[in-house]
Amino acid sequence: MDLAPKQSQSQDASILKSTAEQRLKLFMQEVTGRALVMMESATQGQHGIAMDLVQEAFISLHKSYSDRPNDEWYPLFYTILNNKLQDWRRREARRANPFSFFKKVSLDDEDLELQDIVDENALNPADFLDQDVTAEEIQNAIQQLPLRQQQAFMLRAWEGFDTQTTAQIMNCSEGSVKTHYHRAIQGLRATLAHLNPHLGGSST
Repeated sequence: MDLAPKQSQSQDASILKSTAEQRLKLFMQEVTGRALVMMESATQGQHGIAMDLVQEAFISLHKSYSDRPNDEWYPLFYTILNNKLQDWRRREARRANPFSFFKKVSLDDEDLELQDIVDENALNPADFLDQDVTAEEIQNAIQQLPLRQQQAFMLRAWEGFDTQTTAQIMNCSEGSVKTHYHRAIQGLRATLAHLNPHLGGSST
């Protein structure tokens, strides 16, 4: 009996698995730092929780989408990460209030859309940087934003996703993304204005 075809298929599968793992390793090296910054902001500086959420998202990505092209991994990863974050927030809310099990936990109480907001171009976080404003100060300012504003800003400005992709990741409408992003920019400018007068004012 000729076993060569089966051996060949087994070797091909092994090569594909190895290639996928190498691609995932490179992908992790590229996005881990930014993802951690995002999760640390969302969890109010809880580094251990942030690490766990990022690692769980990578595991889920590898388990379910290892065969996808790299360019598809970015929105998939952040969608998974957002879901992990929302699950963690629900657990924390119920732990803080055991009776919340009997009622819906509202995590998006600011998902009201402002009308007539023009979709702003994603800012480069470096735009906030000069000799008076440090990366640490920017991160602290981001942490002061409501969670949905944090997410919209980080996904649009740090990751460069467009409004449509950001809406898919955040599981909300494009109008909500525009609103959150607009408010985030206003909030950051207001918080950082005393450090850099050039940042003062509203972006509309």
